[in-house]
This record gives sequence, structure tokens and C-alpha cells, in this order.
Amino acid sequence: MRLRVAHLTTVDVSLRFLVMPQLTEVVGQGGEAFGISAPGPWVGELEAAGIRHLPLPSSTRGVSVASDLRAALELWRLLRRHRLDVLHTHNPKPGVYGRILGRLAGVPIVVNTVHGLYATEDDHWIKRLVVYLLEAIASRFSHAELVQNVEDLDLLARYRIAGRRKLALLGNGVDLARFDPAAVSPDARRRVRAELGVTPDQVLVGIVARLVAEKGYPELFEAMAALPDRFVLAAAGPDDPTTADALPRERVASAAAAGVRFLGMRTDVEELYAAFDLFVLPSHREGFPRSAMEAAAMGLPIVAADIRGCRQVVDDEETGLLVPVRDPDRLAAALARLGGDEDLRKRMGEAARRKALAEFDERRVVERVMATYARVGERKGLQLA
Repeated sequence: MRLRVAHLTTVDVSLRFLVMPQLTEVVGQGGEAFGISAPGPWVGELEAAGIRHLPLPSSTRGVSVASDLRAALELWRLLRRHRLDVLHTHNPKPGVYGRILGRLAGVPIVVNTVHGLYATEDDHWIKRLVVYLLEAIASRFSHAELVQNVEDLDLLARYRIAGRRKLALLGNGVDLARFDPAAVSPDARRRVRAELGVTPDQVLVGIVARLVAEKGYPELFEAMAALPDRFVLAAAGPDDPTTADALPRERVASAAAAGVRFLGMRTDVEELYAAFDLFVLPSHREGFPRSAMEAAAMGLPIVAADIRGCRQVVDDEETGLLVPVRDPDRLAAALARLGGDEDLRKRMGEAARRKALAEFDERRVVERVMATYARVGERKGLQLA
């Protein structure tokens, strides 16, 4: 049989930048790959790679029960129309209704990837109860739960949110051939810094993340304001006005007036990393941050929040520095320490590159995903080829 696999996400940018290697692997093995999400500007690239896009017009990142219900109904119709072998969902919202509807629609194999539970053990108990309960319900409808982060894996097993037989550690990875300092033009650093108006003696601090408060931008802006003028911040990432914690326009404007370079969505991030002196990610919540892995692969030292996900990318005092979440003073101190010590940056950057080569290869992630489909299919007596 020709394997028919669909990945379900909220928006098309997630299909393009988070799971595209898993989709193209299905195509490469002679199967049919589908991406299900809200339509957007990345659909063309998906289809050019042989991936068929099935639109969910009502799917949004924002909080809207009405939109979510409409998106669920749209998904139900798609699942009844297209005979899939595998539905692979990605949380938070599509991971809940997708697992349930996939199983009810008779999809033979339903797999979910936990990119990072939407609540941590530090959150208020009401939020944790709601999130854990929804995950517990949805996981009863899946055949496998692939968890990117070992801390989430332990929590899901400890609280019996998902059955131990379903749980497996997936990890996360990036394209190590693309994110390789040797693969970037030697002129990239000088050219990008010139475009940004950054001189050779200035310290360019970089972040690649959506413009939402959850990524730690408010604390980062405050920390940068406390540093000398030789420290410059460049922020690459799309605006996300539909989310509840989108950065207010006036906050972005004031940061830009203070010297922050807002670069918008960029597809040449490997050249940006080459221009940065260090990378920062002061997020409040992460699963297994891709941008931090990319920065590590490019040989950058990293300052990150001491939270689940960031702890899996950054080895404190070895590949970078971990600081308390929502603490602009400690964040500023860590940036000042790394920014003021070129030898330390070099040593930690080299260690980060070694860690990336050893632990962050996306090819291993793809192999684990495909092996999961085969394992579940074999258990169910299905011939998947």
C-alpha cells in the first residue's frame, strides 16, 4: 500500500518550518503527504515539495472557542473525505481535537507530538488542571505520544496523563548541514552587520522568535536598556497579533526608538546567526526551542531562561548561561558577562557546536517518527510500506 500521512498544525508556517522534513520523508519513500492547517503564505513551498495542503480556514493561534469548533468541524469533513493511514497531530489546540476526531473518523494510526505542555509545574494549579485534563482525554484517542522533552515525558508518565506504552522520547533537531558555520559565506557576517548598522567593536545580541511576550521580550528590552550602548539587539521573527500576548505596537515602537533592530520574518537566519556575537532566548515557556538549537549549531554561546526546553539545549556554564525566568537584572548581567569576554564566547560557542552535532540532528527525529508509524502499524496488523 502507498502510505498516506497527514500532519495537522494550527498554521502553515508550522508545517513549513517545524515538520516539513517529516512530510518530505513520506514523499521520498513513495507515499502521499498532506499538510492540514490554516492556509497561508507557505502553502506554495509545501506543494512545491510534493506535499498536498488541505486547508482549515477557521484554524487560528488565538483564543476563540467558536473558531476552534469550526476548525474541528472542517477537520472532520476532511478526514471523512480523505482516506488517511496516519494522522499526526501537533499541540496545543490541534493536538486535542485532532486526536479525538482522527480516532472517531477511523484513521488507522493517530500519533501526537508533544512540543511542550502548555502548562508547567510552576503555573497556577487551575491552569495545570485544565491543560493536564485535556491532554489526558486526548491521549486516550492516540496510538502513540512522541514527546520532545524529557521533562515533559517524566511528567506525563508520573501523573499518568498518557499511558506509558504510548510514550516515547522524540527529541528535536535541525538541519546540521544548513546550520554550519562553514556553510555560510565568509562575507555574511560583515555584510549583515553593515546592513544593521553594527560596527565591529559592538556586541550584537540576537533573538529569533515570534513577537509575543511569552518569548521574554519585555524582560529582554529592559535588560538591554541597562547595558552600555555597545550592546545592540536584533530581533528576527514575525509579528503575531492574533495571540493574547502579542507585543503592543507602542512597545515595539519604543524598543525600536531605543535601538532594537526588528527584522521581521527571515528565511536567511543562518546568515543572521553568523553575524550575531551571542544568542538570547529568555522565554517563559518552551518545548525544545528550535532557534536555540540552530544558534548552537552555528557555534553561538546562548543566554536562555532556566526552564524546561532551554535546559535541554543549554548546558549552563558550558555552552551558555541559564538565568531565572522573568528576571531582567540577571538577564542583563549574563549578557554583560558574555558580551564582555570574547574568549568565553568562543569557548562556549565551540562547545555549543559540539553539543548540536551530537544531539540535535533532525534526521534522527525523522527516523524515530517513521519507526513509530511502522511500530504502531505492526501492532495493529497493518502493512505499511
